[in-house]
Amino acid sequence: MKLCFALTGSFCNHARALEVLREAAESGHDLWPVLSYNVKNLSTRFGDAGAFEERVRSICGRDVICDITGAEQTVTGGGFDCVAVCPCTGNTCAKIACGVTDTPVTMAVKAQLRNGGSVLLALASNDSLSGNLKNVGVCMDKKHVFFVPVRQDDPVKKPNSLVCDFSKVLSAAEYAARGEQIQPLFL
Repeated sequence: MKLCFALTGSFCNHARALEVLREAAESGHDLWPVLSYNVKNLSTRFGDAGAFEERVRSICGRDVICDITGAEQTVTGGGFDCVAVCPCTGNTCAKIACGVTDTPVTMAVKAQLRNGGSVLLALASNDSLSGNLKNVGVCMDKKHVFFVPVRQDDPVKKPNSLVCDFSKVLSAAEYAARGEQIQPLFL
């Protein structure tokens, strides 16, 4: 599968996203990485931004797309089976819901949808069941937008948080590439 793998700033989930990326590479998928501006530029307690970008580049075997122009050119003409946003923050979900295209990741999504291609959102957001619930709903209703199955990651301490099951990203991408939503969606 030709997969655009777009990473956004749910930094605490980057290690899990890298595991998915490694599994995809080992399975022979053609991987094209895109980083949001925050992932490209922000070092956090979860790791150094430059080192993270290098790990992504090394796994994919190609340079990382880190600007809007590069994302548009690559995805528009790329013939991708799927653009997977993994992890997908609540902020990115909101931008996709409202058609805001101001990062490399949201441009990759816009270009893929313009082509009539599939987009997969691997949600990881602390406000998915509160302030961002309407945006999740809007994205669920969009043609060609699919979700990795999600669950509440800590219903007691973070009752509004949803995080995808990272072990299901690649199978969900295969479903999405066929225009289908993997089920069940809520775990």
